[in-house]
Amino acid sequence: MSSAPAFDIETFLKTLTTLPGVYKMLGADGNPIYIGKAANLKHRVSSYFRGGAGPKQRAMLSKLQRIEVTVTRTEGEALLLESQLVKRYQPRYNICLKDDKSYPYIYVSTEHPFPRVTFHRGARKLPGRYFGPYPSAGAVRRTLKLLQKVFPVRQCRDSYYNHRSRPCLQYQIKRCTAPCVGYVDQVRYRQDVADILRFLAGEGDQVVADWVRRMERAAERLEFEQAARYRDQIATLREILETQCVAGERGDLDVIAIAVKGGVACVQVAWFRGGRYLGDKTYFPAQVEAHAPARILTAFLGQYYLEKPIPPEILLNHDPEDPDSQNSAGELLADMLSRQSGRGVHLIHRPRGQRREWLEMARANAETALSLRLAKQQDAGARLAALNQLLGLNTPPERLECFDISHIRGDQTVASCVVFDREGPVKSAYRRFNIRDVTPGDDYAALAQAVRRRYQRLRKEGRRLPDLLLIDGGKGQVRGVAEVLMELEVTGIPLVGVAKGPERRDGDEDLYLAWRDAWLHPGEHAGLLLIRHLRDEAHRFAVAGHRQSRGRAKRQSVLETIAGLGPRRRQRLLQQFGGLQAIKKASVDALSSVDGISRRMARKIYETLHEQNA
Repeated sequence: MSSAPAFDIETFLKTLTTLPGVYKMLGADGNPIYIGKAANLKHRVSSYFRGGAGPKQRAMLSKLQRIEVTVTRTEGEALLLESQLVKRYQPRYNICLKDDKSYPYIYVSTEHPFPRVTFHRGARKLPGRYFGPYPSAGAVRRTLKLLQKVFPVRQCRDSYYNHRSRPCLQYQIKRCTAPCVGYVDQVRYRQDVADILRFLAGEGDQVVADWVRRMERAAERLEFEQAARYRDQIATLREILETQCVAGERGDLDVIAIAVKGGVACVQVAWFRGGRYLGDKTYFPAQVEAHAPARILTAFLGQYYLEKPIPPEILLNHDPEDPDSQNSAGELLADMLSRQSGRGVHLIHRPRGQRREWLEMARANAETALSLRLAKQQDAGARLAALNQLLGLNTPPERLECFDISHIRGDQTVASCVVFDREGPVKSAYRRFNIRDVTPGDDYAALAQAVRRRYQRLRKEGRRLPDLLLIDGGKGQVRGVAEVLMELEVTGIPLVGVAKGPERRDGDEDLYLAWRDAWLHPGEHAGLLLIRHLRDEAHRFAVAGHRQSRGRAKRQSVLETIAGLGPRRRQRLLQQFGGLQAIKKASVDALSSVDGISRRMARKIYETLHEQNA
């Protein structure tokens, strides 16, 4: 069996181009361990082999097996490509932004005759208006709650709206005008929608001015009840604007501050859109040891704005710095962000006046969050050391994954995978799997399917595998998972089964160590605390997914499962027959007599409903 030739670094450097580009340092498994960019590839890559490297760089070079380069036209293109690759591969020795969740928006379905306002996360494919992004789901929900107090626009799902025969509670408490049952005409409703769109676009003061004029006209017409409603709406909206508006500002900007201590970095980002403060969020980039705050901030900005709207101005508490660049890092970043956004973007390092106070506030928040993280890390480090001692591993694991299954008598089976690292839960890496095509109640097959889907995808995408894999179950479940890992050629991951004791009490668990084919009964060992935390989190996540799956199944009408039968034709059927039970009793001829229902569709409906009864 022939082996691949050893990597000849001297020959490689002699042939390396002097053009700008990106270089990938690959490990033994072919995955990147470090990705960098350079204005001069030959000069930059050669610098790693001239001596004088620090401990971290020496450790990285000891794992180096091959280097790949991609040439770009400019250093700015290299910076953008580097950010994309680092975010995709999360190399071990790069400064990595770990949070890759999409951000939530407020969505207004303006194409609907009576639009709804709602929470939205994911691809923005539906027709309508999107406002955001907001820093968190909580920020969106708080805003929606405030909007409902002032603008009586519906927030219910279309499926709920389409089947109402009388107004819901939101109408009773004056949070909706009940368009579902015709209590408001389209012209009046559209006026409320126009007001909410203007408010979300940052034109709250103009909305207040319009309402003042409407209140005065209502009073002149002696419509005092209507005028009083406008008065109350104005008071509430003014209160909201006072808490959300930024004094003297009407533009879009982000405020970003970094704090570094004890080998940990914390970045605080605050959003201001249309003169309104939307909230803030804290990030903890990985692999930041031995890097200056300005260098970490540079790497953070490159990755953070890859898939997010870029405001015209960004306030920073450090001037960006990049030792790999021959040009000013700030100018390079500003140029890259300007190209991405299609307009000029300014990075402001020393703001004045009110903006300086916002930046100082963000810095103080970053330092507070960093202190809390360091305190938690000390505890997490002790738990990992105890776990390492309990299992007899060579080195403490840095990334742990745990799988669990949830179902009721085999129905709606859901598998969960939770991920922990040295800092605790990595919720952005959690995954759920809806299990299909296995015998109901076969937990062995369900676990095997989830593990196969998980690690096939990780291998395909070149993502990092865990250092320790836990399975909620005993020897049988572990053996099934071990066979899947062998089939996928995933080796070197310690596999542990966590079996509950006969009394199913905490502290009475048995651990099955697959690599030693041995059982452990740790009792109250400190290392068991982390295992229990992982197992309980996997169980919670699986149960939550199972409940959601059951809830969706219960909410979904049988008619909604019929391909080609849209909401309008479903509504006609329900109106013509008076309900689902009458539709089930109807013949194919009776069904096809409904406007829009062909004989072929009527037969499909008939067969589907009678299969459900079988």
